[in-house]
Amino acid sequence: MARPRSVRSKTSGNGELSGPILVTGASGFLGRHVVKTLVHRGVGPLRALQRRPRLELGRLGVEQVEGSVLDPRATARACEGMRHVIHLAGRVSRGAASGDQELFDLHVKGARSVLEAAAGADVQRVVHVSTSGTVAVSRDSAAMPGGEAPFAMDVVRRWPYYLSKVYAERVVLEAVARDGRDVVIVSPSLLLGPGDEDLSSTQDVLRFLRREIPVVPSGGLSCVDVRDAAEMVVEALARGRPGARYLIGTENLDFGSFFNRLSRVSGCRGPSLRVPGRAVPLAARALAGLEAVLGMSGEEAASVDMAGHYWYLDSRLARDDLGFAPRPLDDTLRDTVEWLLDHPHLRPKRGLLGLASRGLRLGGNPRSS
Repeated sequence: MARPRSVRSKTSGNGELSGPILVTGASGFLGRHVVKTLVHRGVGPLRALQRRPRLELGRLGVEQVEGSVLDPRATARACEGMRHVIHLAGRVSRGAASGDQELFDLHVKGARSVLEAAAGADVQRVVHVSTSGTVAVSRDSAAMPGGEAPFAMDVVRRWPYYLSKVYAERVVLEAVARDGRDVVIVSPSLLLGPGDEDLSSTQDVLRFLRREIPVVPSGGLSCVDVRDAAEMVVEALARGRPGARYLIGTENLDFGSFFNRLSRVSGCRGPSLRVPGRAVPLAARALAGLEAVLGMSGEEAASVDMAGHYWYLDSRLARDDLGFAPRPLDDTLRDTVEWLLDHPHLRPKRGLLGLASRGLRLGGNPRSS
């Protein structure tokens, strides 16, 4: 497969970006915005490794190679002739069950497969997209780690999604240290904004609008507009430092403040009952027991456990190196709410707490009912 003719485009920073570029996970929430950002900047040609072709990508002029990152031959074929690779393929899951081999295979073996294929194709740079939750999660509200923070293994070891992302980052960092590979890690916080067709990141906003969150958790979160995160992925490709991890978050907010902001932009009244931090572990264990008895996935118990932590971070490195200057959070929340309300067919997973809270009728926007 010959190298496609490259198209060069100045980025908004000091780096100059040129194709051809392979994007894995191009049909996901962030992946679609990354592709649109590249197209908007005139960078190409673009190729996507897809388990099945997507019409939207075809309309954007993206060449699609059918296959999975877990298939070394398909991955090698997709990398052939590429100058850069943006690796986004993954699956978001909050399930608390240990030994989720499929999740670990996709994230850890998938990262290794992409790196090996990129090395074999003489790809110049790989951007590995991870999550801020590998390092930026704590019981301490004062903790605000930056990109050089150590992995939060003591916290995430019971959450397979985040644990698998830690191991995937280790694969990346080992390749940098051992082989001198040019790999940059971009780690967004909770992605919000329009276009989350699978509710991979915005399901809790929709649950809020549908009156399915009964209490205010004791922890806090960081979030970022998916469009701003996509810009930072592209900027990292253009001018990120090899081996660096860029944490991307707009604001750090406790859940009470976050719900107040959501209420203001949506007109939906949120929960008022607060859960004391010391009660979170007990509540999570009790809910996990109920879910196990009922044969449920355990996702809601894990979500309760996670919401008792603080996911705060420091994006200073991204501001300094990549020019990260996110839009106001209220704009992001407003666009998220409007997009969700304009897609009434979307339904979040409704667990035990969601079913209970619907009966409490905590108030909400009529459009979201």
